[in-house]
Amino acid sequence: MGQIVAAYDLMPESTDIDLDGVIASLPGILPAGVKLLETKILPVAFGLMKVNAGFQIDDSDEEVGSKLEEALRGIAGIDNIECTSSTVL
Repeated sequence: MGQIVAAYDLMPESTDIDLDGVIASLPGILPAGVKLLETKILPVAFGLMKVNAGFQIDDSDEEVGSKLEEALRGIAGIDNIECTSSTVL
Protein backbone atom coordinates (compact mmCIF):
# COMPACT_ATOMS: atom_id res chain seq x y z
CA MET A 1 0.00 0.00 0.00
CA GLY A 2 1.01 3.63 -0.20
CA GLN A 3 0.70 7.08 1.22
CA ILE A 4 -1.92 9.68 0.39
CA VAL A 5 -1.66 13.42 0.97
CA ALA A 6 -5.08 15.01 1.42
CA ALA A 7 -6.32 18.51 2.19
CA TYR A 8 -9.56 19.15 4.06
CA ASP A 9 -11.56 22.31 4.68
CA LEU A 10 -13.21 22.46 8.09
CA MET A 11 -16.11 24.91 8.14
CA PRO A 12 -17.16 26.31 11.51
CA GLU A 13 -20.75 26.68 12.68
CA SER A 14 -20.29 30.44 13.15
CA THR A 15 -17.75 33.25 13.34
CA ASP A 16 -17.60 32.69 17.12
CA ILE A 17 -15.74 29.36 16.87
CA ASP A 18 -12.12 29.46 18.08
CA LEU A 19 -10.28 28.16 15.01
CA ASP A 20 -6.93 28.16 16.82
CA GLY A 21 -8.57 25.82 19.32
CA VAL A 22 -9.81 23.62 16.48
CA ILE A 23 -6.26 23.41 15.10
CA ALA A 24 -4.87 22.63 18.56
CA SER A 25 -7.32 19.72 18.91
CA LEU A 26 -6.35 18.03 15.62
CA PRO A 27 -3.29 16.01 16.75
CA GLY A 28 -5.28 14.43 19.58
CA ILE A 29 -8.15 13.16 17.43
CA LEU A 30 -6.34 11.68 14.44
CA PRO A 31 -6.69 7.93 13.89
CA ALA A 32 -3.65 5.68 13.61
CA GLY A 33 -1.93 6.05 10.27
CA VAL A 34 -2.74 9.75 9.84
CA LYS A 35 -0.18 12.52 10.30
CA LEU A 36 -0.99 16.25 10.37
CA LEU A 37 1.23 18.08 7.89
CA GLU A 38 0.02 21.69 7.98
CA THR A 39 -2.87 23.94 8.90
CA LYS A 40 -4.02 27.34 7.72
CA ILE A 41 -6.88 29.64 8.61
CA LEU A 42 -8.37 31.04 5.41
CA PRO A 43 -11.18 33.52 4.68
CA VAL A 44 -14.48 32.26 3.26
CA ALA A 45 -16.81 35.29 3.09
CA PHE A 46 -18.26 38.09 5.20
CA GLY A 47 -15.86 37.56 8.11
CA LEU A 48 -16.29 33.78 8.17
CA MET A 49 -13.01 31.85 8.25
CA LYS A 50 -12.25 28.15 7.77
CA VAL A 51 -9.44 25.79 8.69
CA ASN A 52 -7.57 24.12 5.85
CA ALA A 53 -5.62 21.09 7.07
CA GLY A 54 -3.23 18.80 5.23
CA PHE A 55 -2.75 15.18 6.21
CA GLN A 56 -0.50 12.29 5.23
CA ILE A 57 -2.53 9.09 5.28
CA ASP A 58 -1.19 5.53 5.33
CA ASP A 59 -3.77 3.66 3.28
CA SER A 60 -2.84 0.18 4.53
CA ASP A 61 -6.08 0.39 6.58
CA GLU A 62 -8.99 0.50 4.10
CA GLU A 63 -11.13 2.36 6.65
CA VAL A 64 -8.62 5.09 7.54
CA GLY A 65 -10.26 7.71 5.30
CA SER A 66 -13.65 7.15 6.93
CA LYS A 67 -12.08 7.21 10.38
CA LEU A 68 -10.36 10.53 9.62
CA GLU A 69 -13.55 12.14 8.31
CA GLU A 70 -15.54 10.87 11.31
CA ALA A 71 -12.93 12.35 13.67
CA LEU A 72 -12.98 15.70 11.85
CA ARG A 73 -16.79 15.84 11.93
CA GLY A 74 -16.66 15.21 15.68
CA ILE A 75 -14.75 18.42 16.45
CA ALA A 76 -16.88 20.79 18.52
CA GLY A 77 -17.96 23.82 16.50
CA ILE A 78 -17.27 22.29 13.09
CA ASP A 79 -20.37 22.23 10.88
CA ASN A 80 -19.01 20.68 7.70
CA ILE A 81 -15.86 19.13 6.27
CA GLU A 82 -14.77 18.74 2.66
CA CYS A 83 -11.84 16.93 1.08
CA THR A 84 -10.50 19.53 -1.35
CA SER A 85 -7.62 17.52 -2.81
CA SER A 86 -5.83 14.20 -2.51
CA THR A 87 -2.71 12.82 -4.13
CA VAL A 88 -1.14 9.38 -3.96
CA LEU A 89 2.58 9.49 -3.18
